[in-house]
Amino acid sequence: MSLQPLAYRMRPKSIDDIIGQEHLVGQGKMIRRMVEAGKLSSMILFGPPGTGKTSMAMAIAKSMDYPFKQLNAVVDKKKDMEIVVEEAKFSGKMILILDEVHRLDKGKQDFLLPHLESNLITLIGCTTSNPYHSINPAIRSRCHLFELERLGLEDIKNGIVHALEDKELGMGGYKTSLTDEALEHFAFASNGDLRAALNGLELAVTSTEKNEEGVISIDLATAEECMQKKSFSHDKDGDGHYDVLSAFQKSIRGSDVNAALHYLGRLIEAGDLDSIGRRLVVCAYEDIGIASPQAGQRALAAVQAAERLGFPEARIPLAVSVVELCLSPKSNSAYKALDEALQDIRNGKSGDIPKHLKDAHYSGAKSLGRGVEYKYPHNYEQGWVAQQYLPDSIKNREYYQPKKTSKFEASLKQVYEKIQGINRNSQ
Repeated sequence: MSLQPLAYRMRPKSIDDIIGQEHLVGQGKMIRRMVEAGKLSSMILFGPPGTGKTSMAMAIAKSMDYPFKQLNAVVDKKKDMEIVVEEAKFSGKMILILDEVHRLDKGKQDFLLPHLESNLITLIGCTTSNPYHSINPAIRSRCHLFELERLGLEDIKNGIVHALEDKELGMGGYKTSLTDEALEHFAFASNGDLRAALNGLELAVTSTEKNEEGVISIDLATAEECMQKKSFSHDKDGDGHYDVLSAFQKSIRGSDVNAALHYLGRLIEAGDLDSIGRRLVVCAYEDIGIASPQAGQRALAAVQAAERLGFPEARIPLAVSVVELCLSPKSNSAYKALDEALQDIRNGKSGDIPKHLKDAHYSGAKSLGRGVEYKYPHNYEQGWVAQQYLPDSIKNREYYQPKKTSKFEASLKQVYEKIQGINRNSQ
């Protein structure tokens, strides 16, 4: 058995072996197109730890016909880069895989730039940092930027199964029995980090005694010990999952911060960032609505920040949004008014559009009475003038029923009632 860790041994040998990242290496996607065309450009791969940046860089390099070298911007010195450039001059081309590329100092950057410019060196930089914030603009402008995403549960499971079955580099030399619950936990507890999952799997296989049949049995308890994280009972596809989501939204609607944070915690433990994001945005518009119009924009910003960060940091903007939504004034008057209008339409209560509102931007419209009596509100001092907008058959229909749950909607209520009062008196 090799002394190298399982995660290292299972690194992909070509882009066909890469797990996940279909948006980059799938059929017709940019990196695959570069490799298949044999025209590799310098690039920077960035994303959270454990997403396989260095592994992808190695796989890309091995898929090409060019020689390659791997350096680290922190550990390796300018002299090491000079050696790589000399080798590149001899071979005519060189791929340089540079880990921690955001840590390049000015001297190393200045040395590399002309060789990137001449295409003698093709750089594949790897970093966990946002390249727009951390990479020198001169380097960045000469590279394509590709963001790697956290692997999904199915991707992690596939990687684990592959490692268990691979007899040459993986754990295929062992007779191993892995329960479905253990597999699920290895994948879930890794939080999208295949390296962490494989490290846990290797520990489980090598530290568990064989049974009488010579089989290593790995159950949920063993997986929990090796991943140092307890299993959380939450079936994303079961009724319990939707019960938690329901309780989450109802707690926000009911302004109970503590309950909402509790259910948020359950959803975070389940790793269900998508459902959390959808519920927060829905709550902002359905339950807070025009009582606090900016809540929707801030909730969406929090969700986008969480998606950008990934867990565990994603919990921070999510918590901020939940507390704000819980303690915001509540109003569902806007969408309820729309529902009333939709119900009328679906019940056949619509009627003909008043002639003065119909399109008048064509020859002959005036002779048909289109737009003739329309009053342009901006021509009046208040920017408003009384006129009929609803069809005759429902001209007195009032859908919107304003509430007084916030100063904002209370002010809308005053304007609305004033307009409605004038309309009624003018009819």
